[in-house]
Amino acid sequence: MADTAPSPLRVLMVTPNFPPHRGGVETHTYEVSRRLGALGLAVEVLTTDRSGVLPREEVMAGVPVRRVAAFPSRGDLYWSPAVARYVSRATADLIHCQGYHTFVPILAMMAARRRGVPYVLTFHSGGHSSRLRHASRPLQIRLLRRLLLGARRLIAVSDFEAEQFRRALGVDAERVVVIPNGIDLSDGPDGARDRDPALILSVGRLERYKGHDRLVRALRHVRQELPSARLRILGDGPDAARLRRLAERSGVAGAVAIGALPREEMRAALQEASVVALLSEYESHGLGVHEALLFGCRIVTLDSSALGELRDVSQALVVSAEASDRVVADALLAQLRAGPVTDPPPTASTWDDCAGRLAELYREVAVTARP
Repeated sequence: MADTAPSPLRVLMVTPNFPPHRGGVETHTYEVSRRLGALGLAVEVLTTDRSGVLPREEVMAGVPVRRVAAFPSRGDLYWSPAVARYVSRATADLIHCQGYHTFVPILAMMAARRRGVPYVLTFHSGGHSSRLRHASRPLQIRLLRRLLLGARRLIAVSDFEAEQFRRALGVDAERVVVIPNGIDLSDGPDGARDRDPALILSVGRLERYKGHDRLVRALRHVRQELPSARLRILGDGPDAARLRRLAERSGVAGAVAIGALPREEMRAALQEASVVALLSEYESHGLGVHEALLFGCRIVTLDSSALGELRDVSQALVVSAEASDRVVADALLAQLRAGPVTDPPPTASTWDDCAGRLAELYREVAVTARP
C-alpha cells in the first residue's frame, strides 16, 4: 500500500483588516500568510470589509481570503457576528488572532474557546489618538485576561511589548514569545543614489499620537538655520486637515508635503531622504523606522515604547518623549548635517524569519493540543 502523505496543518488567521487596507497589522498578516504555504501549512485569512465593495472571497498571493461584514462602517470599535460564526464552523487545526484591541479577534477567541480549538494571539499593541481610549488599555487587558491566557501562545513583536504584557497579565516570562516583524530585503536599496541633504520623512498613518505635528512645529526652527529643509509626511488618515492647518499657522506650509505613496514608490522616497523621523507616542515595533535603517537613512525618534530600543543603533538619534520643539529641531539638524551613513545597517529580522518561527510555533501548539 502506498504511503499517504500527512495532511498539512490548517491555520485560520483572523485579522480585523487585510490588504488593500494599509497598516502594520495588515502588512504583517499579508507577508507571513503568503510565506507559510511554502513551509507546508494550509493558511486561510478571515477578515472584515465594512465598505461592502471588496470581494467576499479571493486568493491573494496564493492565500485564500474570506471577508465578512462588520458594523458600523466608521470608527474602529466595529462588530462582526459573522466572524464568530465562521470560526465556529471552520475546519482549522489552529486559530491565529491578530491584535486584541478590536472586537474581531475577541469574537474569534471566544468562538475558538467554545469549540475547544487551540488559538494563539499576536498583540500588535498600538497607541490611540483618543486619550481616553489610550488610558483605558490597561483596563481592557484586565477584562480580557481570561481570554488572553486561554491562548496556547502569546506573541509580542518586540522585547518592550513582551515585557509590558508580562507585567499587565502577571505571567512568567516564557508565556510571551517574541517574534519580531520582518523586513523584505528584496525591497531594499536598488543602488547608490544621491540623497537630498535637506529632506526629512515622517512615515505613518495620520493620527495624532503618531507625532507628525511635532515635526511640523520643529521644522520652523530647523528652517531658521537650514532654509532649504523640507518635510514629507507619508501616510493617510483623519489627521491630514489638522496637519495642513498647523503647517499654515507655523509658516512652513510651502515646505511640508502630506500624502500617502504606493508601496512601490516608497523605495525611491527612502533612498532620497537623509533623515526619517518617527515621534510616535507608542509603537510596539516601529516597522517603518526599521525599514528606513535598511535603506541607510539617519533616524530621529523618541525614547518611548519600542522606539527606545534604537538607542544603541549608531545611525539613530533618540530624544526624550518630553523634548521641546527646539530640542527636536536640534536633533533633526544634527542628523541632516551628519552626512551619509557609512556603517552597515543593523541586522534585521526578515519576513522569512518571522514566518519560519510562526510555523515552528504552530507545529508545537498542534502537537501539545492533541488529545
